[in-house]
Amino acid sequence: MTDLLSLPIEVKRELLPLLEEKARRDELKALQAERQRRHDNAESIRTRCRTLSGFVQEAWHVLEPSNAYIHGWHVDAIAEHLEAITHGQINRLLINIPPGTMKSLLTGVFWPAWEWGPMGRPSTRIIGSSYSEDYAKRDNRRMRDLVSSEWYQALWGDQVQLVRAGEMSFSNTATGFRQGIPFSRLTGGRADRVIIDDPHSVDGADSDTERGSTIRTFRESVPTRLNNPEKSAIVVIMQRLHEQDVSGTILALHLGYEHLMLPMEFEPERACATSIGFKDPRSTDGELLFPERFPRDVVERDKVPMGSYAVAGQFQQRPAPRSGGMFQRGDFEVVGSLPAKVRRRVRAWDFAASKPKAGKQPDWTVGLRMAFADGVFYVDDVLRGRWSASEVEKTLKNTASQDGLNVTIRMPQDPGAAGKADAETKVKLLAGYAAVVKPITGDKATRARPASAQAEAGNVKLLRGPWNEAFLDEVCGFPNVMFDDQVDAFADALNELALGSSYSWDNF
Repeated sequence: MTDLLSLPIEVKRELLPLLEEKARRDELKALQAERQRRHDNAESIRTRCRTLSGFVQEAWHVLEPSNAYIHGWHVDAIAEHLEAITHGQINRLLINIPPGTMKSLLTGVFWPAWEWGPMGRPSTRIIGSSYSEDYAKRDNRRMRDLVSSEWYQALWGDQVQLVRAGEMSFSNTATGFRQGIPFSRLTGGRADRVIIDDPHSVDGADSDTERGSTIRTFRESVPTRLNNPEKSAIVVIMQRLHEQDVSGTILALHLGYEHLMLPMEFEPERACATSIGFKDPRSTDGELLFPERFPRDVVERDKVPMGSYAVAGQFQQRPAPRSGGMFQRGDFEVVGSLPAKVRRRVRAWDFAASKPKAGKQPDWTVGLRMAFADGVFYVDDVLRGRWSASEVEKTLKNTASQDGLNVTIRMPQDPGAAGKADAETKVKLLAGYAAVVKPITGDKATRARPASAQAEAGNVKLLRGPWNEAFLDEVCGFPNVMFDDQVDAFADALNELALGSSYSWDNF
């Protein structure tokens, strides 16, 4: 610099343009280098965003700038199933997962934004719904904010430009839109993706009226909200709140939904596997779903105020406790054979009204056989079916002939003249066998109390058979289960062997 200043003024005038040109070239090179760096960085981001899971991790900072992203394998599992919808492998998906596992953000916000941008499908139309208008608005706003963010626009702004950006509805220049609708008002509009996030509230699921209204909306309105009945998709993501909630309806009626079920604590006998090749990676009973966010001490702490029923539904996606209130799963020993000397045997029946009708889930007819030996009650056979009146009579008579004359047959008598007449008909049908009819007295829980006490004392065992699991699921979930026919037959059989009558405080 000193040498330049000492030069004659004429020389300085000649050098100045050259120096200015060099400065411009250096600035241009720096700008080009910065553009290349940004381009390379953008391409790197786009590459990572080819998967939905990668997009979630890259976009997280836009919606949660003050909260660090915490990854769990369940994010990949959900993302893979949503990708399967995007790629046309499936178009019905039910996801049951505990609260707090990022289900709403992933399914209702990141996935549709990923389809619009990285997947190049900005014309996709989305309806997002929840039991709460506030939640429907929240997720609509979150996706709108993500898509309109500087980060998203820098990467995919060439194909996704918003033209309308309200809180409950927004759209883009490619005719794609996202609309948030409370589930109770999901009766209008059509879309390529109908995303149902928690259709029930925790309180509403316990109300027969509210739950029934939600089920009706789901069955009658949701299927008609699709642009393309063959290819458009419905996604239901929720925690289980009741055996007869939307998830229970989907499963009971076999509606064709791929079922991704991820409980908080792993239960090997319920390990989830789906058609796209997914299998729950856990192997140890009780292994946690998301220990990075919900470690063991947090899970155990939260169980206390929730109670067993809420834990079973919201944590375990099984809306009846694995160990129920009156019966505990661990109280029932499964044995390979009966003792050599059996004192008495009985087959107790609990009759249902009729065969199932389309869209209905009627009770079961159950015939439970029990043996008594050395102070122990053995449940050694359970028949269970949904039969017509004539089929019930045929099964009743054939089962009696197979059991033999040494097995007492106990049947309930419903109140009223019709119940008495029906019981008399069945007794005549079983002429020659030891058939007894006992009027139904007391509520179900009271009648089951002796069986509960004997099971808790270790005096009830099960003969190993294919009926064991269904029996234990129902009995150990009682009284918080949809069906309790096996409980009724179980209680009646034990009461007959122990007391020779219905249970009451006077004879117990």
